[in-house]
Amino acid sequence: MRAVTTPSPTAPAAASVDVVLPCLDEAEALPWVLGRIPHGWRALVVDNGSTDGSADLARALGATVVHEERRGFGAACHAGLLAATADLVCFCDCDASLDPYDLVPFTHRVLSGEADLVLGRRRPQTRGAWPPHARAGNLALARLLRRRTGLRLRDLGPLRAARREPLLALGLSDRRSGYPLQMVVRAADAGWRVAEYDVPYRPRTGASKVTGTWRGTWQAVRDMSRVLAEKEAGA
Repeated sequence: MRAVTTPSPTAPAAASVDVVLPCLDEAEALPWVLGRIPHGWRALVVDNGSTDGSADLARALGATVVHEERRGFGAACHAGLLAATADLVCFCDCDASLDPYDLVPFTHRVLSGEADLVLGRRRPQTRGAWPPHARAGNLALARLLRRRTGLRLRDLGPLRAARREPLLALGLSDRRSGYPLQMVVRAADAGWRVAEYDVPYRPRTGASKVTGTWRGTWQAVRDMSRVLAEKEAGA
């Protein structure tokens, strides 16, 4: 487990920020992740049925814990969005593969009006950080997204930031692996300015629930392909 560190600089207090952290059995990673939340921001750990004490640990470490009984990445993310009260809402995986402190420049771009939605383009720090099958699935979806919306994104990563009220207005309905893609597609349809920001991507702590296996990756790609098909059918 990574050592807990405290970010040295202080994030700007120009707006309140909530960070949604979907969580399923991430007790090993939580101390590092929560230790990297910028000062003044609120961590919303959305427990999605953990059995390893993640919820109690997160609460003890100062996070606000939200319980979401319905299993699914999208279900956890949306429960966090509904629980958020800050003007800006960020999303970050809770497995220590991504650093929540890297979200600071994301919020700057939203606050300055440069972008309405900022996504993190993952840059693997080691060969094992991003399995080939997961990277291939992500690349295929990025191409489908470009064809569908015209957005020339290179990643559909989970690290992202946007304003809460506009996010809620998108009416996101997917509650599985298609949630991140649906957010981007509906944002593009609504005329949002979508930007990417390079971020380091590290090997996750613990076992992956989605992209660690071919089966999990295939399920995620199938969920996201369904989102694209639904939007095309309704266009």
